[in-house]
Amino acid sequence: MTAIVTDSPAVRAAAERLAVAARLGTPSAPVRDLIGPDDVTLAYAVQRLGVDERVAAGARIVGRKIGLTSPAVQQQLGVDQPDFGVLLGDMDVTETAAAQRPRLLQPKVEAELAFVLDADLDADLLDATSVRDAVDYAVAAIEIVDSRIAGWDISFADTVADNASSGWFVLGSERLSLTEFEPREIAMNMAINGEIVSTGTGSACLGDPLEALAWLARAARDFGEPLRAGEIVLSGALGPMAPLRPGARVRSELFSGARTLGAVEFALEEEQ
Repeated sequence: MTAIVTDSPAVRAAAERLAVAARLGTPSAPVRDLIGPDDVTLAYAVQRLGVDERVAAGARIVGRKIGLTSPAVQQQLGVDQPDFGVLLGDMDVTETAAAQRPRLLQPKVEAELAFVLDADLDADLLDATSVRDAVDYAVAAIEIVDSRIAGWDISFADTVADNASSGWFVLGSERLSLTEFEPREIAMNMAINGEIVSTGTGSACLGDPLEALAWLARAARDFGEPLRAGEIVLSGALGPMAPLRPGARVRSELFSGARTLGAVEFALEEEQ
């Protein structure tokens, strides 16, 4: 991986297509006709340009998210690697009023384990052991994923360019020390309106959410934007995602054996 260069007509055209979709609330055609279906460098360049424009308009970077951590999803898209996106402050449902959040177009929901860092991750050696020491605490999290591309008709490059299909996220209130549990051993269930719609385990996330964090730390460092103390990292889905419709009440719980580690809830407002 190398530093991202955004000065390309194809990159600018792809970023503009996605920005218009977000602004108008109308999903667009995929962008792979402009940047190819699997060009990692161009895809992250589009993502960078979109994030830079959001930051220039006043958004604040608060962390990153990891996507495509499930082998089944990787196989579906024909890729052999995860991807990452950037978390902005207005995506945080726990902090941002509904009227100030980015518009959702085609939302789905998934349950995750989030890490909050208390040290930078810019060292030469970044593995599951070293990144563990940089984690301040973990929390149960819900990610509301979204796509600006019509019908979720995405290749690897499409989702990367679209900021890894980011939407919103919400964090639980229970802060969990990594001395209390092993992330790879946790279990998860997620319910919508009281009905279980997704279950999973920590091992479904690249074998261990800490391995996912290590992958992200290396990727972010190699792209020239290492993870920093205070940032939030959504480490990837612990189970299948589910459609999210107005009026849905979502609750995810994390377990270590018979012990409940934490829970997080979110309700999507009814359409007006």
